[in-house]
Amino acid sequence: MTKLKARYAVFGNPVEHSKSPDIHQQFAEQTQQAMCYEKKLVPVDAFDTAAQAFFDDGGLGLNITVPFKLAAYHFAAQLTERAKTAGAVNTLIKKDDIIIGDNTDGCGLLRDIRDNLQWPLAQQNILIFGAGGAVRGILAPLLAAKPQSITIANRTPEKAQALVTQFQSLANSTALSSLAYAALNEQYELIINGTSASLVGQLPAVNALIYQQAYCYDMMYSKGETAFLQQANEHGAQATADGLGMLVEQAAESFYQWRQLRPVTESVVSSIRDAM
Repeated sequence: MTKLKARYAVFGNPVEHSKSPDIHQQFAEQTQQAMCYEKKLVPVDAFDTAAQAFFDDGGLGLNITVPFKLAAYHFAAQLTERAKTAGAVNTLIKKDDIIIGDNTDGCGLLRDIRDNLQWPLAQQNILIFGAGGAVRGILAPLLAAKPQSITIANRTPEKAQALVTQFQSLANSTALSSLAYAALNEQYELIINGTSASLVGQLPAVNALIYQQAYCYDMMYSKGETAFLQQANEHGAQATADGLGMLVEQAAESFYQWRQLRPVTESVVSSIRDAM
């Protein structure tokens, strides 16, 4: 008798570009798991209906991409602490007939920067571009790594300040502050781009000296260098990396929450990179 495959999927709109099916297929093969994983284009106003139907039909887990991370947050019957802190959900897990919402983005970023790239985080001065949902998802894990300071820079400084206010209680010894792009004239050890602007060639108007000798990380990824990484390299960055490693690492954490197995990620990152 053929063993039924455990069903998983990624929900998004758009979703055609998603690398998640390729990533999880490689995880499944590597760990010898009988599972299938697909991508589903969900109408923007039908997330709850589609998610409920998926789980009612025997689905065991979902990855959530734009624009549904807030909808998934409200859909989940229970939330992990990191999902509560992030205010968004990118992973849904069915366990004992309860749908649990989790957020693996920050964990994925940390694993890529600290473990894969081996860039320092403790006692470093960190600058983050952007104050949207992507940045919200990474702030708590970054603060837990005990940097010297984190500065959030945004075109609208009020939005950055709102994040600072929300996460101040987690800062402990880390100096957490906000700035407008135009006020940036200090140098930082680590600069993280948490906006998608560089993919369309848009960059914050900042003093390019801030990039000198900095580690520069773009949470976005593309076939070639993003505009942010191009600018960083042109102005003396110590090292640069895009967010493909974060994508695979956050997927590995989702996979672990579903299957209780930790896949090896290095070969998967290489495989996805080669296929781009």
